[in-house]
Amino acid sequence: MAIIKTIPIQKVINGAFVNTSDMSIVSETEYSTSGESFIIVRAIPQCKLFLHSKNTDNVTVKAMTTVVVVPDNNKIDEEYDEIVLEKGACVEFKHCSGTWYIVSSDGLKN
Repeated sequence: MAIIKTIPIQKVINGAFVNTSDMSIVSETEYSTSGESFIIVRAIPQCKLFLHSKNTDNVTVKAMTTVVVVPDNNKIDEEYDEIVLEKGACVEFKHCSGTWYIVSSDGLKN
């Protein structure tokens, strides 16, 4: 499979400089965030996506397949150990005070 990244950029995340890219296209069964602002997951049956707060503070995930999102610490929205995004879903995550929050979601698809 593959991971395609856009042109490299440098961001300040949690007070540290992080070398990353603005966007990644992921076709792997497991992937960990590395500072991207936007991730598209596609061309595989399922992916487990790990949110890492040390190098990522805000990320939007577009699921073109089933994506299981797992936080590195605490829970998502103070309640969930993981969430499952169905094909077509798009969700924005923000890390704040040690917890990942869903700050935007396109809701249910029909």
